[in-house]
Amino acid sequence: MFEQTFKNIDDILHKDAGCGSELDYVEQTSWVLFLKYLDDLEKDKATAAELSGKSYTNIIAPEFQWSVWAAPKLRQAQLPKNGKVSEPAELDHHKALTGDDLADFVNIKLFPYLKKFKADAESADTIEYKIGEIFSELKNRIQSGYNLREVINRIDELRFRTHAEKHEFKQHCKWYLPL
Repeated sequence: MFEQTFKNIDDILHKDAGCGSELDYVEQTSWVLFLKYLDDLEKDKATAAELSGKSYTNIIAPEFQWSVWAAPKLRQAQLPKNGKVSEPAELDHHKALTGDDLADFVNIKLFPYLKKFKADAESADTIEYKIGEIFSELKNRIQSGYNLREVINRIDELRFRTHAEKHEFKQHCKWYLPL
């Protein structure tokens, strides 16, 4: 699952003017993947807090969360009669940024917001500092917002919520995430 997704992403980035080498493919895939992974991690922490009767404050502000800017989903009006959702929610194409709008959001709003974490962190051993450190060293090189949308859509299909999913990811893609 992971290997084929990364091959597909490499094919997308190969046709992007901003990504000239396989090193660019890894770097650009990594930052998108990191944000998806962080979103899944925050969902897990929020669920664990709720189950224990505690509250959880997200690290990432609402407008910069994956489910808002990268992969807004259609809300299902009602559940099927058996009470189970049979398929994952579909991308809300009316809310999902693409093209120049997506590239501008990432370059002008998202990256500066994430870089600011380094300066605002209480200490260097916090996750906030690490997020800021990562994004102060990166630049979005994916020039086409349409290619970026394709990459986001591929990564959004990946899941990092269960132990088995995390294990599979670590086995196949050790070099993608520094966590």
